[in-house]
Amino acid sequence: MRIDVNLAHRDIDAELVKLYWRLRTPGDVMHGLPTLPSPVPGMLFHAREHSGEFSVYVEDVRGEALAGCTVFNRPFEPETRALRFLHSPHSRYGSAYQRRGLASAVYSWTLQSGLCLLSGPRQSPAAYRLWLSLGRAHPLLVAQLNDKQLSYSSSDEPAASERLDTRLLLLGSGWTPERFASQAGFRSVLGKF
Repeated sequence: MRIDVNLAHRDIDAELVKLYWRLRTPGDVMHGLPTLPSPVPGMLFHAREHSGEFSVYVEDVRGEALAGCTVFNRPFEPETRALRFLHSPHSRYGSAYQRRGLASAVYSWTLQSGLCLLSGPRQSPAAYRLWLSLGRAHPLLVAQLNDKQLSYSSSDEPAASERLDTRLLLLGSGWTPERFASQAGFRSVLGKF
């Protein structure tokens, strides 16, 4: 996994303005989405589920803006029995809302609900720090994706951290590495992060 994603080339703030107006426009598929309890004062979490994937949109109620969103995709790989409880999150938060704990609150809600999260092959430095922080409250493992099969890798291999087949795996509430390996059909458990 590489820590080299830079989203500076995208106008995330403009994307969020468009999404906010979709939340506010009657007749749009995003209008009237159900809300989740938000642990962040002044923020409202909207949830949308579609084809087994879901998104959480964080609305700044006082500022009348969309602070950001996290999409929880079903990973197309690995080929594993874990797909029903494994999601791969991708977040976009506006420049004024970064470093305020919003993505952390959304990820924590997801992990506390018992879902497990698998990173992509690349992360931004901020996303990497977020995963390490969440790893203090939830089991954080390093996983290898080879031939569409996941297995745990040893954290003692520094070269593995730069490989695109390396992922981070956060286990949700109620999961242990052994239970996850058993239910997901992992080949082996070699190490913990």
